[in-house]
Amino acid sequence: MTVTLTDTVHPSAADLLTGVLLGADFRREHGFWQRLISTEPFRRPGGGTPDERLRLAYDRLRILNRSLDSGARLAADPRALAALHEWLGPVDPALTTVAGIHYSLFLGSLLDHDAGTDRDLSDYLGMRRIGTFLCTEVVHGNDAASLETTAAYDRERDGFVLHTPHAGAQKFMPNTSPAGGPKTGLVAARLLVDGTEHGVRLFLVPLTDDAQALPGVRIRRLPARMGSPVDHCLTSFDRLFVGRDALLGDRRGIGGDCVLSSTPADRRRRFLTSIGRVTPGRISMSASAVGSARATLAVAVRYGGHRLISGARGTGRIPVSAHRTHHGPLASAMATVFAMSLLHRRALDRWERCTDEDRAEAERLVAVAKGWITWKSRAVIVECRERCGAQALLENNGMTELVTGVEGAITAEGDNLAVHAKAAADMLFAAGPAPGDTSPDRAGNTSADGAGNTPVDRTPGELADPRFLGRLLAAVEEIWFTRARKGALRAPHGDALARWNAASGAALRGVEAHAYRQAAEGYAEALATLPEGAARERLAELERLFALEWVARNSGDLLVAGLLTAEQVDELPEATEELIAAVAAHAPELVESFALPGELLADWPIAGPDYADAYDDPEGPWRKGPAEPSMPAAL
Repeated sequence: MTVTLTDTVHPSAADLLTGVLLGADFRREHGFWQRLISTEPFRRPGGGTPDERLRLAYDRLRILNRSLDSGARLAADPRALAALHEWLGPVDPALTTVAGIHYSLFLGSLLDHDAGTDRDLSDYLGMRRIGTFLCTEVVHGNDAASLETTAAYDRERDGFVLHTPHAGAQKFMPNTSPAGGPKTGLVAARLLVDGTEHGVRLFLVPLTDDAQALPGVRIRRLPARMGSPVDHCLTSFDRLFVGRDALLGDRRGIGGDCVLSSTPADRRRRFLTSIGRVTPGRISMSASAVGSARATLAVAVRYGGHRLISGARGTGRIPVSAHRTHHGPLASAMATVFAMSLLHRRALDRWERCTDEDRAEAERLVAVAKGWITWKSRAVIVECRERCGAQALLENNGMTELVTGVEGAITAEGDNLAVHAKAAADMLFAAGPAPGDTSPDRAGNTSADGAGNTPVDRTPGELADPRFLGRLLAAVEEIWFTRARKGALRAPHGDALARWNAASGAALRGVEAHAYRQAAEGYAEALATLPEGAARERLAELERLFALEWVARNSGDLLVAGLLTAEQVDELPEATEELIAAVAAHAPELVESFALPGELLADWPIAGPDYADAYDDPEGPWRKGPAEPSMPAAL
């Protein structure tokens, strides 16, 4: 069709909702990745041993790299890295892992630390050497600031001696084997100059050729990890010498007359600088979880529509999705998946535009989003797997790999619980009630919310009003952080651990409530961009379902606080059921808005109406025509 200046092109409801999920400029931001995963090299292969699947992941990594106009540009762009994870995550979790490590942690750190230097990156950009990142150790994970690998400055040779002092200091889980080709790593080690420690720094260290570890480097494969077959290893160093230029970043004061500062504040700053790629990494983990949840939900909705079962007497066969017990959990999952997508984009946008003044707040939102999204992704994927029965347990139907893949995201870039605990502490002790505001409400709660000092709006409202539901979500956050502060105040004075233990349970609930509120605000912002019509109606239904289910979980607290009436609490189940029915009625259209390539869905048999053909047997008795009538047995 030729479009003239007088033609008006009206996007479909699915297209408008795709813009909500992926951003207004989704064709530019996501189109490359949608096309890439539709090509033959990224189609799902049948079977394969773990080693064969690992080789495939590295082969795909090189194909991906050849498809890029610039690996450095990808490494420097958190939005592009997030899109990579969002689309590759459902296709090949192992590929997504090694690609994220190479581009974000390895190349990204090199670009961050060595900006303006003449370091030659051509081997890594051309994938002649694959990059990896070695930070955590056997006994130092979330407390990586305490890692024990050392890099002692050798004045005579003007370089550094890397050493692993004991078994607990072995680098834990980097992909350092020769699988996939020669590897080079960025090694986080404690810098020692003349016996004085100067904090954790990164060192560029060749690790393997294409067959084995290099001298001074010891690499052992870890036991197989459930799910994606990445070559996770234990890596140690036996007094390995590397040149001065192996040290990333500022080398002033090392080996010269200048004195390198070694105050605790400087050591902490150097560690945080060394792991600066953690925040973009958390965004990528959220993206991978969002993409995997969307793909799994799409398969479950499609399968539920064409899996036929016997209906009530006289009604013939009906799709299993006709039953409330089947479509109800998927409708709730749909509201959650949209919320996950909106919170992911909200955190990504906030990180991209943050300044030095609000960087800490943006980092905290990214951390909260990462934990909440990956946990919710696991719940959605497990629910969808159950709704698809035994067939979803088979690897060829794609879901089992995504169940285990999201477990990696829950742990990567900081275990979720530790990440949320830090956010809880920041929000709990950095704000507190407004000065002089100590008057409790009916529940004994002060009126400061969990992230600041803004009083919660206690105006009565109706359950059909999204603004009222938004106020309730803010109140849930306030309630839990107020409880956390009270718990801390009851603990023995001067006992910091007891104080935190008394507050942490409620504070973590406050962080969860904060994530719900941020996701709900994402819904409200997205609705404001949509014109009147079907897309807006669908998103409004999802928004209300998401909010009502959270309000229902916290209805007792809201009732005691005087924010809900007893009648409203009684109305919650019926209001929720009405929304579940509305969302379920449009589930296939909502799945269409995920914009998943047909090639991707075609590789999962249960995503298509002819799923039984995957089990056809060319030698089966049904292939031999009608059976001959049998003769009665002789008496």
